[in-house]
Amino acid sequence: MSAQAGSSVLVTGAQGFVGSWLAERLLDGGAGVVALRRDVEPESRFRSEGIEDRCIVAQADLTDYEAVVRVLNEHAVTTVFHLAAQTIVSTANRSPLSTFDTNIRGTYVLLEACRAVGVVGNAVEAVVVASSDKAYGSHDELPYREDFALQPRFPYDVSKACTDMLARSYAYTYDLPVAVTRMANIYGGGDVNWSRIVPDTARALARGDRPVIRSDGTPERDYLYVD
Repeated sequence: MSAQAGSSVLVTGAQGFVGSWLAERLLDGGAGVVALRRDVEPESRFRSEGIEDRCIVAQADLTDYEAVVRVLNEHAVTTVFHLAAQTIVSTANRSPLSTFDTNIRGTYVLLEACRAVGVVGNAVEAVVVASSDKAYGSHDELPYREDFALQPRFPYDVSKACTDMLARSYAYTYDLPVAVTRMANIYGGGDVNWSRIVPDTARALARGDRPVIRSDGTPERDYLYVD
């Protein structure tokens, strides 16, 4: 992350598991990190590891266009990492509207804000948008290849495919410098989302409990260590 030294970097989702690790790495590399936050997450690694104290915390709702533009301008942001999202598949199935609002609207508001500040001279030089391998949907051939068609079916998967396509649309239409990452399952220290299999299993074993077997063992997933 040394390439970001001395720059002003906006991280959405900095309170999240991956976002906290990213913010810490950017700070260690000499960047100034602006963490966009709507609500306080008291149990987050972002707070417990003191990362919050090293950042500029901007209180704003990602779906509030004027607020996002203001944050970009006030802090002269040059690089954006967009990780904020509703990431739980079961929650998306129960609450598709709020998931779409957060994941889709939050993305196009941020992209449009980045484009708008560039028009008036405060250009954002790079935007990295976190999509998901869920955007691919179901394919007979595995592992996924980058050029596979996006054919999602379920609410979370659709929301991430839309995020992906919106980002590429802004790149092609407005020359906004955007990169999209399609992340698989990420695990590591500080993940307190107990709906995920790795932290839930680790917690069960630490307590001396039997871990919950969630399937018949046939599903296959890729896992990436966060650091």
